[in-house]
Amino acid sequence: MKSRETSLFSTVVILFTLSSSVFGYHQIIDLGTLGGDWGEAYSINDRGQIAGKAVDSSDLLHPCLFDPTGGGDNLDLGTLGGSGNDLAFSINNNGQIVGLSVNSSGSYRACLFDPTGGGDNLDLGTFGGDYSQALSINDSGQIVGSARNSSSVRACLFDPTGNWANNKDLGTLGGSWSSASSINDSSQIAGSASISSGNTRACLFDSTGDANNNVNLGTLNDYEYSQARSINEKGQIVGLANDSSGNGHACLFDPNGSGNNKDLGTLGGDYSDAWSINDSNQIVGRANDSSGDTRACIFDPTGGGNNIDLNTLIDPCSGWALVTTWSINNSGWIVGNGTNPDGYWHSYLLVPEEDMVLVNMEVFAYFAAQWLRTDCAAPDYCECADFDFDGDVDIKNLDWLVTRWLWNIPSACN
Repeated sequence: MKSRETSLFSTVVILFTLSSSVFGYHQIIDLGTLGGDWGEAYSINDRGQIAGKAVDSSDLLHPCLFDPTGGGDNLDLGTLGGSGNDLAFSINNNGQIVGLSVNSSGSYRACLFDPTGGGDNLDLGTFGGDYSQALSINDSGQIVGSARNSSSVRACLFDPTGNWANNKDLGTLGGSWSSASSINDSSQIAGSASISSGNTRACLFDSTGDANNNVNLGTLNDYEYSQARSINEKGQIVGLANDSSGNGHACLFDPNGSGNNKDLGTLGGDYSDAWSINDSNQIVGRANDSSGDTRACIFDPTGGGNNIDLNTLIDPCSGWALVTTWSINNSGWIVGNGTNPDGYWHSYLLVPEEDMVLVNMEVFAYFAAQWLRTDCAAPDYCECADFDFDGDVDIKNLDWLVTRWLWNIPSACN
């Protein structure tokens, strides 16, 4: 049991190495759905909160805040009044969630979701067109994505209050379109933009909206295509770039645009893609193996090719086939997708065994010491007794514990 000083549910930061013997087996948790057959988890924050999308019992796709214990208490985040083809892309460390939702007119809109599921969702608007999407939110609440104007889609820094007139067009690299994928707490923004020839390049955008300062991050071997997906707090950027054969490979970009990009390789096949990088330079995504099968992958950040198939780090008798990873937090917790033991396409949470805690009487004793407090707030939320981060230690939190008696659950609060 962890000490009171480090808090009961504190996240132990595990610095991965590229040795499978150090990784060992991980606890894998099926994150479930909203009553339907499948779901996808795209983002995990440093508290272990997970956002994505899932199908409900009516086969409608809704944005979802997943229960990280796998207990099935997944929360439908609602829509902007549309029929349900919505998803959450990003959750920051304050629990703010952004994504895409359909409004009552049937148009797709960037959305700041009500994290309580109460339906108080905010339409973030467009540039006058009929489409937008929010792909990333930092801890200051800055939101980036893309929005349509009268003729094309452009990278956008959204006004988080929903004042459409203040949405900022981040420009391109000389072409007609762009999209911002990720923003860090220093307001560095990574994404993609077209150049004058029409080809797509990974881009580091100027957050002031001065397109003259946008940086073309280049490709691999000067080939035609690249795309940036994630930027960490150190300004390291990962994504995908075509190699000299035209195959997409995971790439660690030179943030200066000098072209010193690293091909992160594959698992023996001809394709890979890096989706997320944390502040410890741990990079995850997916890659083809020598049989052409796509596998969840953690990449060697040196480009040395010592990439690891995440399926080798879980119990081989688990029945899971891990196909992709979407996000890794600063504790090394990973969310992604694969085929579960029942053959369904489900999201998973992969947690180091060291970060699991048994719900027993000692846990309840810590919890009882915080009972009925109403002043819980970041960073510790009443020594993490406020599991749902709503400010109160109440009957909902007690029910959460009781229903998980003697479960090994992820210690998701830090």
